[in-house]
Amino acid sequence: MERLRYDWSEPNRIRMTTTDSNTWGGASGHTYTFDRREDGTTGIDVVVVREGKNLKGRVIGALLGLVGKRLLSGQFAKTVKAIEARSAA
Repeated sequence: MERLRYDWSEPNRIRMTTTDSNTWGGASGHTYTFDRREDGTTGIDVVVVREGKNLKGRVIGALLGLVGKRLLSGQFAKTVKAIEARSAA
């Protein structure tokens, strides 16, 4: 379980900071930065920081470091495509 504080104060950035978690601590969270492109599309840069607060968190964090980027970026791309398809319909 993870609770996040959302910061929408910048128009092209969303920061989500972990406030409570049984796995993550420290500077854990997510930052999404949006880049409006001339062709009308939007680029999305995602930064995920995971600092394990216990053994479980450190092990999961290490595994995410090894395979997470490939796995999570593929899932994120599928999500964006699904959103685009709904918007086009």
